Amino acid sequence: MSQTFKTAPKSRRILATMDTTTAPATGALRQLSDLPGPKGLPFLGNALQLRPRKVHADVEALAQQYGSLFRLSIGRTQALVVADAALVNGVLRDRPDGFRRPDVTAQVSDEMGGERGVFLAEGAAWRNQRKMVMQAFAPHAIKAYFPLLARVGARLQARWVQAAQEGRPIALNADLKRYTVDVIAGLAFGEEVNTIEHGDDVVQQQLELIMDGTARRSLLPVPYWRYIKLPYDRKLEAAVLAMREATNGFIAKARQRMQDDPARAERPQNMLEAMLAAANQEGSGIDHAAVVGNVSTMLLAGEDTTSSALSWLIWLLSRHPAALQRAQEEVRRIAPDPLGFSIEQMDQLEYIDACAHEAMRLKPPAPFIPLQANRDCVVGDVQVPKDSVVWCVLRHDSVAETKLRNAADFDPQRWLEGSNARQLAMPFGSGPRLCPGRYLSLLEIKVAMACLLGRFELVSVEGDSQEYHGFVMSPGALTMRLSPTTG
Repeated sequence: MSQTFKTAPKSRRILATMDTTTAPATGALRQLSDLPGPKGLPFLGNALQLRPRKVHADVEALAQQYGSLFRLSIGRTQALVVADAALVNGVLRDRPDGFRRPDVTAQVSDEMGGERGVFLAEGAAWRNQRKMVMQAFAPHAIKAYFPLLARVGARLQARWVQAAQEGRPIALNADLKRYTVDVIAGLAFGEEVNTIEHGDDVVQQQLELIMDGTARRSLLPVPYWRYIKLPYDRKLEAAVLAMREATNGFIAKARQRMQDDPARAERPQNMLEAMLAAANQEGSGIDHAAVVGNVSTMLLAGEDTTSSALSWLIWLLSRHPAALQRAQEEVRRIAPDPLGFSIEQMDQLEYIDACAHEAMRLKPPAPFIPLQANRDCVVGDVQVPKDSVVWCVLRHDSVAETKLRNAADFDPQRWLEGSNARQLAMPFGSGPRLCPGRYLSLLEIKVAMACLLGRFELVSVEGDSQEYHGFVMSPGALTMRLSPTTG
């Protein structure tokens, strides 16, 4: 399929030329109503066919049945589902001008009292915030905070040493969430909350409830919570309030530190200080609400996406001994001791990096991205009216045997050989709205894996390895058993 991009007359924009094998013989554009798709119910559409915790898998299964372009309806909302990687890439690259986050996502966030950070901001507000966030997440800034990341990794390793010595199983998901929360709180806000040693999981519980509630409300065809509050909704709103208070506390402390030490404006000690310094620049277009929104975004997105990616990676390695052995050998040769970790060592962990990308190809934390069209456009050979929802499936071509050799296999080597997996898998999105935290996320993964593989033998990872979707796609509760290395 040709992947040229061009502007069509007036309101139409061609995101990719149509696939001549599926386009009508006349070359005419199809309408949403012309597309195949599952039959729905009046008013509800296909909502009852999509399980909230399995929605990603349900839509992927429909793509196998109806092809890479089909229609779907959730309530009265008509959606174009796009599973072709080239077309998905074209849609993602046409943000923020051509597409935005669905209105329902922003509405749910607004109702829950959230401020719109870079994840939800659009237009000029997004451009202003993106500049601020990119300054905070720039590689040179992350490198300055690396010693704190290494300390958090050492605490995680010490926790696992005790469990291994006592022969106890480790609650893998929970420990990895403690790790990512401690990293985000430390690097982003200058707060060493140390949930790893203290075992305090209140923060994680609040974050998980907020993320689950946001995802659930975004998919429900009827916004019942506007009329009646169930116990779940009251717990959700309490969690949102508690998180807002914590966020305001982080910001107030950072402002006070910068007031007491004006030099921090030139040399921020954490990401929040970097954001505040960027916001204080003349013409930044950033207000307090934007800073609040991005602090919340860091907590929500930074905790769950990376911990889920790590859980899947460790589970996959436990089932592929050859890859596990090679990963262990690399860690023990390059970065065996957290007390001596350096950013240069992490950069040399090329096979660990390949393992992380391969795990995210097979088990992406974000297996789909729903968007909404800002104008009339054309996707493939389908006319898409303004405000239509476009559901981008990110795990379709990336696991298709017709697109990738041995696509079902966990094969990190493919990422070291120039495989086309890089064009098919998009774990951090694509285009201008590529995830700004991707460098930090990969660095967190490398540090955690070095702490694991440098000190232990991975005996087993068992438990619920089914896929569940909330804010991201995660496994169920997994338990890990370790033994101290004999080498």
